[in-house]
Amino acid sequence: MQLLVSIFLLSLGLCCFAQTPAGYYRFPAIHGDTIVFTSEGDLWRVPVAGGTAQRLTTHPGLEAHAAISPDGKTVAFSAEYEGPAELYTMPLAGGVPTRHTFTSSNPRTIAWTAAGRVLYATESLSTLPSVQLVSLNPKTGGREPLPLAQASDGAFDPETQTLFFTRLPKQGSSTKRYQGGWIENLWRFRNGDDEAVLLTPDFKGTSRNPLWWNGRLYFVSDRDGIMNLWSMKADGSDLQQLTKHTGYDVKSAALDAGRIVYQHGADLRLYDIRLGTDAPLDITLASDFDQKREKWVKKPIDYLTAAHVSPNGDRLALTARGQVFVAPVEQGRFVEAPRKPGVRYRNARFLADSKSLLVQSDESGEIEFWKLAANGLGQPEALTTDGKVFRFEGAPAPDGQWIAWGDKDLKFWVYHLQRREIKLIAEVQDDNFGDFAWSPDSQWLAYVESATNTYRQIKLYRVGDGTRATVTSDRVESFNPTWSPDGKWLYFLSNREIRSLAPSPWGPRQPDPFFADTTKIYQVALTKGLRSPFAPKDELQGEEPEKSEKKSGRSVASRALPHPGPLPLGEGENATTGIWRDRSSSSSLAPQAFPS
Repeated sequence: MQLLVSIFLLSLGLCCFAQTPAGYYRFPAIHGDTIVFTSEGDLWRVPVAGGTAQRLTTHPGLEAHAAISPDGKTVAFSAEYEGPAELYTMPLAGGVPTRHTFTSSNPRTIAWTAAGRVLYATESLSTLPSVQLVSLNPKTGGREPLPLAQASDGAFDPETQTLFFTRLPKQGSSTKRYQGGWIENLWRFRNGDDEAVLLTPDFKGTSRNPLWWNGRLYFVSDRDGIMNLWSMKADGSDLQQLTKHTGYDVKSAALDAGRIVYQHGADLRLYDIRLGTDAPLDITLASDFDQKREKWVKKPIDYLTAAHVSPNGDRLALTARGQVFVAPVEQGRFVEAPRKPGVRYRNARFLADSKSLLVQSDESGEIEFWKLAANGLGQPEALTTDGKVFRFEGAPAPDGQWIAWGDKDLKFWVYHLQRREIKLIAEVQDDNFGDFAWSPDSQWLAYVESATNTYRQIKLYRVGDGTRATVTSDRVESFNPTWSPDGKWLYFLSNREIRSLAPSPWGPRQPDPFFADTTKIYQVALTKGLRSPFAPKDELQGEEPEKSEKKSGRSVASRALPHPGPLPLGEGENATTGIWRDRSSSSSLAPQAFPS
């Protein structure tokens, strides 16, 4: 009995040991019961039923875009064996790859034709940046460009000698529901036709990845908002949706004998056209997963993403690779803020008491604001719990009451730490809010917002009553505001120095204008009658403003700031050079350039 228990435990251990982790799978190809895909930058082979994949390539470069020959013996793919990506073939059972292109133009394998030729996309044959399709005979090396000026993906119908293709390559941003100038549409071109025919004129979105089988064209489209599998007849009629994913897009579909394999998230799925079934493939990798191996970072400073000084100036909050550290400026203890495994911190900075840190954490699955103890003790505390979109770095107020931030929905928020209340301040349609800076008394918030002409402007917001003010003109770029310690001045950067190093656009070589050093530091007085602290003293300099202002404990900005409209370029400003003049009669928000 004891021996049987031992054997059972041993077999259980071997079974658990055999369960290798899953990987990230891309660019699948299918033929019969074999699938070839890319993972860890290499090609792998696995049965359609799933299981443990076998590695086909081992080179450090990327091998991708595999396509299996009609006889199932050869795989064509793009690889970086010699540096730039080129087209190669190798036996599906394994063997030495054979190079077929020498263009340095990153050719991409599309498919094999029924006649055993490799169809690939390249820019090497065009004098303009245009992708064309080329048919390659891997046995003789002969190649034949298809008679289309633009074609980046395609599928052949061998019976009618028809090519179904997309004109333009995939636009790189992968923007959801994209309808811009790089939109991909499906076209049809029969051998001997004068022109190609557009098959998807009814839809302004994306239709790509054409596949042909049994009289129907299968493709990927975002007609329902997400990239899914669709099909239609050769003339574009009888449109049918095959999959209805609502999360990840369908990517890199490949078809053989009525079965479509495609990438969905990090996995591969198989759609059976005859049965109408769609299921994920259970694939594991027999790999050492070198990318997941623990590695020692010799110079952590190279990975630093945020650094902020404490309010009293004795410590630094550092963020690197999702970890937060507190470093003393002089002598002291170096602290690492604790975190759960798999949690990533962003943009750590001190709160007003210098005892706590404000960080962004993805522990809940969304970007939320959390509070950490600066001494590394205690448990992290969630400040917000309503995250639905990516939030940018938060700016805490000096009094410890407020946090301000912008998000990817182009909205501007403030949050009261004690009352745990969040308030939407503004939202725009064009660009993000940013460069938040609190006044010393925490009553005013300076921030940057893009004008309708996309130029960045500095604006002010008072949290007490919602008063708003526009500080800079929309005719020049202004950004990075910061307050003087007494709250009387606002300093910022602005692109106002427009002087070309090329004195004239005419000459023997006709040089273009070259603008250098356009950005300078500027200042704006927040009350009337102030003299620049950087101006040299002279006989016109009067007495300092009333001493009582310093004794009151409140900054001038919080009680005396007017609510002006945008200051037009030229009022208090030299319209030719963009340099602001110091005029006592000008508006109180007229910026002045720092003396050079």
